[in-house]
Amino acid sequence: MAQRLLEASVRHSFDPDRDLDWDAPFEEGKWFWPPELISLYDTPMWWAMDEELRHRLARVESASLASIGIWFEIVVMQLLLRHIYDKPVTSNHVRFALTEIADECRHSMMFSRFLEKSGTPVYPVSPFVQNLTRVFKSCSNMASSLVFTLLCEEVIDWMQRLTFPDSRVQPLVRGVTRIHVVEEARHVRYAREELRRQMEEAGRLELRLTRAVTGELGRVFVRCFVNPDVYPDCGLDRRAAVKQARASEHRREVLRAGAARLSCFLEDVGAFDERGRRLWRAAGLL
Repeated sequence: MAQRLLEASVRHSFDPDRDLDWDAPFEEGKWFWPPELISLYDTPMWWAMDEELRHRLARVESASLASIGIWFEIVVMQLLLRHIYDKPVTSNHVRFALTEIADECRHSMMFSRFLEKSGTPVYPVSPFVQNLTRVFKSCSNMASSLVFTLLCEEVIDWMQRLTFPDSRVQPLVRGVTRIHVVEEARHVRYAREELRRQMEEAGRLELRLTRAVTGELGRVFVRCFVNPDVYPDCGLDRRAAVKQARASEHRREVLRAGAARLSCFLEDVGAFDERGRRLWRAAGLL
């Protein structure tokens, strides 16, 4: 598997600095994110907005996703380095992990450049999530680290697969999402195969730990997926906007669709217990 993924990396890798036109101006009237994927879509607040405000919200939500993407990529790189620290450095397994780290470095720089180009604020995760993740990335077992990786990768990947072919969306956003989708497909395959192996070899205590963490990750992920600061930055009432986004059945359908393949896979490898399922259902992922 590692050998095949290394070969795929040679055939399908990008240099965002050269492969994207960063000097082209944004096109008037184009969206920065498909409207159906915006957190407030089809809520009373959405229908009360004019078109200009909807476009502004799409712009800052795309910036929020780019910000969380950088945070996530940095965490994944640290988890991967921990994973290969004591493994044979000449193995294909380690070589692919290093290749993935190089991909993630380019993605982080690409998202950073997009944030600068879009002229929006940067939206970091909350201090609580930042410090919680500091503990997680230092202490988590490998299976829990892979669940974290897949949760962040697959939901965003599903959204990006809808974004890059969408002619309503800014060409630069489509280019960024296309690069990310193509290269992350290898990372998802690697993480899935490794998680399956980890779960097959895990003892009873490790299984219980992984299942407990899986449930909590779903809850934390949904809470920080879109930074609530995007709403006051658009002139919207933060508390009312968060309440409507969380109550939105359309938003829950989007999250369920984005997590559908992953939740089936986690069920298949035994990463769920009943408490974890309840937490994912409450978060809108199931």
